[in-house]
Amino acid sequence: MAPTKIILTGDRPTGRLHIGHYVGSLRCRVELQNSGEYEKIFIMIADAQALTDNAHNPEKVRDNVVEVALDYLSVGLDPAKSNMLIQSEIPELTELTFYYMNLVTVPRLQRNPTVKSEVKMRSFETGIPVGFFCYPISQAADITAFQATTVPAGEDQKPMLEQTREIVRSFNTTYGEVLTEPDILLPEKGACLRLPGTDGQAKMSKSLGNCVYLSDAEEEVKKKVMSMFTDPDHLKVSDPGKVEGNTVFTYLDAFCNDKFFPEYCPDYRNLDEMKEHYMRGGLGDVKVKKFLCCVMNETLKPIRERRAEFEKDIPYVWEVLKKGTEKAREAAAQTLKNVKKAMKIDYFDEL
Repeated sequence: MAPTKIILTGDRPTGRLHIGHYVGSLRCRVELQNSGEYEKIFIMIADAQALTDNAHNPEKVRDNVVEVALDYLSVGLDPAKSNMLIQSEIPELTELTFYYMNLVTVPRLQRNPTVKSEVKMRSFETGIPVGFFCYPISQAADITAFQATTVPAGEDQKPMLEQTREIVRSFNTTYGEVLTEPDILLPEKGACLRLPGTDGQAKMSKSLGNCVYLSDAEEEVKKKVMSMFTDPDHLKVSDPGKVEGNTVFTYLDAFCNDKFFPEYCPDYRNLDEMKEHYMRGGLGDVKVKKFLCCVMNETLKPIRERRAEFEKDIPYVWEVLKKGTEKAREAAAQTLKNVKKAMKIDYFDEL
């Protein structure tokens, strides 16, 4: 019999989700959910992890739990196929984290490239909270609690997954084969590994204010696209332009396909033809941006419409989270039971 295939993935509820999340993970999650290849899918709203650098602003985290859940439902994640859960409601995760801490050294955490970059981005160099510093261990607890075999993530999360794999190997070597060693599932389309911000910054980030949100209204999307960074040397329509590093064309790579051209830009049959014209000169940024507006709003329209429907019944959204969390906690409790038995600290189980 083939081994059970289980997915664990999720997001920090520090704001509404944006199109970078959609391109990088959400779209893939819906495809994986509907593929029928996975017996269980757990999608975590990582509120406890969000508190590691928002401890003094818990309202921000709390308010965004339902916003993230609405984004999940609006993109097509189905509660009948995917368990959506709230991290802090599963105390077993905290206990697993505590046990795993004994298997990781401080120097090993300090070498984690993802931790180093996140610490630098948040200016934590001289005062990093212990909880934030240890979040690779917490993430390992999240993954192993559900015996996840697969973790869909971007390239930047590879060091985090390797940390989890090391913890699993260390635990299994010390205590016996209890935990599952997960594999990372990277996005297939190269252009979709990391969508830049509208200002041309390498990362789309809520804190940088350079996001297009999934819930943005049509006019808001248009406003953001029309102010988008392009080729700084493309000063006149007649000038040859660069498509590489041009944010507008990066977004088109991620969202556009041939079906959009007959209706919104019939001068071209496909994106390659548009790129060729731009590179040789004679195609202005405004025309390309207007086309991108149409592509983006056509893509986001059904997402907006579904979100509007779910917003009419917020109690239903909370019920989805409650049921998903209950199922997730059952799985985590079983893993914790197995872990404690292997560690010989299940003192009262046989009484």
